[in-house]
Amino acid sequence: MRQRRIKNLEERIENLKDHSISEPEAFRGKWDAYFAKKGRGGKPIFLEIGSGKGQFITQMGKENPHCNFIAVEVQPSVWVLAVEKALKEEVDNVIFLNFHMKDVTQLFEKGELDGIYLNFSDPWHKARHAKRRLTHRNFLKKYFEVLKEDGFVRMKTDNDNLFEFTLEEIDDLRKSENMKILEEEVTRNLHGSKYAEGNVMTEYEEKFSNRGKNINHVKITRG
Repeated sequence: MRQRRIKNLEERIENLKDHSISEPEAFRGKWDAYFAKKGRGGKPIFLEIGSGKGQFITQMGKENPHCNFIAVEVQPSVWVLAVEKALKEEVDNVIFLNFHMKDVTQLFEKGELDGIYLNFSDPWHKARHAKRRLTHRNFLKKYFEVLKEDGFVRMKTDNDNLFEFTLEEIDDLRKSENMKILEEEVTRNLHGSKYAEGNVMTEYEEKFSNRGKNINHVKITRG
């Protein structure tokens, strides 16, 4: 989706330099220590890949003060909006990384995360781009490497084809890697399901669900 240009982008980025991490790879395996310096050590750490304007992760931070959150966003213009939102709402347990993360193991070591959120990721419609989809088995394998034993991956999408692809990839990963993966929550109509309670919506989710679009949802863990 094309992003609108925002005013004074460079100036706003400069004003947020104290709230950014220029080399996040340096904290690989050290994220708990990073949060400890903020007085928040020893708490569960959750990751959102593709945070957009930050509505989801900011609200998650507000509702879960006992947890720490890391949000990765590649687009500087969107990252700025997310950080500004969190600062305005005085949320101190979320950090936003403006970073092109090609592989989750770039930033995290084995067992470092408690959960990963994939909200309305790019569906990469063309078949030749299937390996770019964030729920391709290659990505799923990496997620489980950095998750704790009881960690989860939770995915939401309005794209029905991407959802079916995701379920197929989960099944193929079970077979090819002999991995026991549990689908704890699966629905093609999140807002009409028992999983709707406590669901925190993204800006995109609000927009399309209000238009009547079904929202697909799956949560997986290692068995």
